[in-house]
Amino acid sequence: MAEVANIAKIPELRKRIVFTVLMLAVVRLGVLIHTPWVNAEAVKNFLKSGTVFEIFKIFSGGALEKFSVFALGIMPYISASIIFQLLTVAVPAIERLSKEGDAGRHKISQYTRYGTVLLSLIQGFGISYGLRQQGFVTPGIPAFAFYLSTVMTLTAGTCFLMWLGEMITERGIGNGISLIIFTGIISGIPGGFRDAWQNKNQFGDFFGFLALMGVIAILIAFIIFMERASRRIAVQYAKRVVGRQLMGVQASHLPLKVNSAGVIPPIFASSLLLFPATIAQFSAENKIMAQIAHTLTTGWVHTYLYLGLIVFFTFFYTAVAFNPVDVAENLKKFGGYIPGIRPGKSTADYLDAILSRITLGGAFYIAAVCILPTLMGDHFGIPYTLSRVFGGTSLLIVVGVAMDTLSQIESHLLSRHYEGFLGAKGGGRFRGRK
Repeated sequence: MAEVANIAKIPELRKRIVFTVLMLAVVRLGVLIHTPWVNAEAVKNFLKSGTVFEIFKIFSGGALEKFSVFALGIMPYISASIIFQLLTVAVPAIERLSKEGDAGRHKISQYTRYGTVLLSLIQGFGISYGLRQQGFVTPGIPAFAFYLSTVMTLTAGTCFLMWLGEMITERGIGNGISLIIFTGIISGIPGGFRDAWQNKNQFGDFFGFLALMGVIAILIAFIIFMERASRRIAVQYAKRVVGRQLMGVQASHLPLKVNSAGVIPPIFASSLLLFPATIAQFSAENKIMAQIAHTLTTGWVHTYLYLGLIVFFTFFYTAVAFNPVDVAENLKKFGGYIPGIRPGKSTADYLDAILSRITLGGAFYIAAVCILPTLMGDHFGIPYTLSRVFGGTSLLIVVGVAMDTLSQIESHLLSRHYEGFLGAKGGGRFRGRK
């Protein structure tokens, strides 16, 4: 444990970790503050069935079930960030802004904050309208007063979470937004283990429980391996003059990750499939809509559509995030080339071919992990609370954020000449996803 003890020897790192823990504690306290004039128990019962709010439930860490001031969670910020990532590719003006260095990125961050506020206002009004239509509001409260109060409360809660996330990123350790989501997910782990222990007879009594823990450990190790997996493309840079010295040929590599899309594909796929269920739940009289929602949220149709959408969005988002033509042009501009491949179009085609092959493997990997909760719940009797935490999107986020945070702590240790988590005998340093 000497490597962990080294953390306490660095005052700056110690302060950052303490600050991060305190800010995350504030987030968990905010989950307990209820939004006024809303029947939280009725909302909790309403959310038990499958709707698009399943995505919010994963990221809110119980705030949506309790309908606290953080009920919207950080999802509006995530949605705004994804929108501007896509606009960077589709809108030339935003693309030029992204290439202007820190000033351009700061401007895009400002637009993302404005987009977060706008999405929070829209989602807050939609939720408040639905709550009133369902009768989950304290009787006698005027409609305008309820809408205004609920929308302002939920929007303020999301803005506060966004500010906390940025403060953690700036003054703490790790990515603040990711850590807020991470904290919300792991808050369900104790309840998941409790339910699994109470229902252990459904999957083989005590030894079945131990086997389940073993499967979870293997799954976590598999995700860590896949998140760190990448194809390294050898790159060489031609001779160039630096000052008065002639630098020889320099060798480097270009890493292409197996999972370049992260958790975006399952989020998009789940939202598309569960959206009809949400509409049907707010319009229970429409039997046709209810039947469509039932078909899309249960059975083999849901499973195959879900897997197909994950594969599609994996390729789509990878194509958005990584442009082989731009990479090839940048290599050519700085005198870099891939041995045996002509610079320019040939390099772009070569990178595109390799990326397509490894992205297919990444898509199958994401699909396999995301279908696990269904298999655990439907075929092995695993409690839903545990399968939701240790399967699919949740586990991808938890493992990824933990890896990135440990990587940042490792960097602080190594920069002060301390051994990292792998130590001097470990043969290397811990690497996050990036």
